[in-house]
Amino acid sequence: MNPTTASTAPARDIEFWFDFGSNYSYLSVMRIEAEAAARGVRIHWRPFLLGPIFRALGFDNSPFVLQKEKGAYVWKDMERQCRKYGIALTRPSVFPRAALLAMRVALLGAEREWIAAYCREIMQQNFVHDRDIGSVEVVSEALVKLGLPAQQIIAEAQSDANKLRLREQTEAAAAKGIFGAPTFFIGDEMFWGNDRLEDALDFCYSSPC
Repeated sequence: MNPTTASTAPARDIEFWFDFGSNYSYLSVMRIEAEAAARGVRIHWRPFLLGPIFRALGFDNSPFVLQKEKGAYVWKDMERQCRKYGIALTRPSVFPRAALLAMRVALLGAEREWIAAYCREIMQQNFVHDRDIGSVEVVSEALVKLGLPAQQIIAEAQSDANKLRLREQTEAAAAKGIFGAPTFFIGDEMFWGNDRLEDALDFCYSSPC
């Protein structure tokens, strides 16, 4: 897609459903902003919790943990993909890592200008620096690094109303048929997996979105 052509096209939209504990979501978080901008596509960030989705499907953990052979393959694949895209990777010592607070902050900031930078910072704390992204300390550091009022944002994120919103967003993910992350929607058209990011974005130009 020619970026010049894309910049003059009508606004187009992609929903990006992700979880900070998801390794393939890490790749998409690090890539989506540039890829979407090159095509003139607007991103709608949709954080949701994979845990309840997996439990509803009968899994008590990530399939990459439950299935040893698949897990071994996935981390080899992650190494290849990160080399391909020039993205740093350190396999987390805890996987999947709980990130409830970080997810609540992402939901709170989903329509704010700092959402993309915040998501990249949290993902790097998990998949590069191997830190506990569910902790107040790490989330606060990420917000402060972006010049944001960490204490205020965390207090808002921990409100009962925002907690309920994250539960409802996770229920909405299930209702849309989401079974993993990352997942992308162009209108009602669903694309699953980091390797479908470009396909999803390009679909904007073959169908209204």
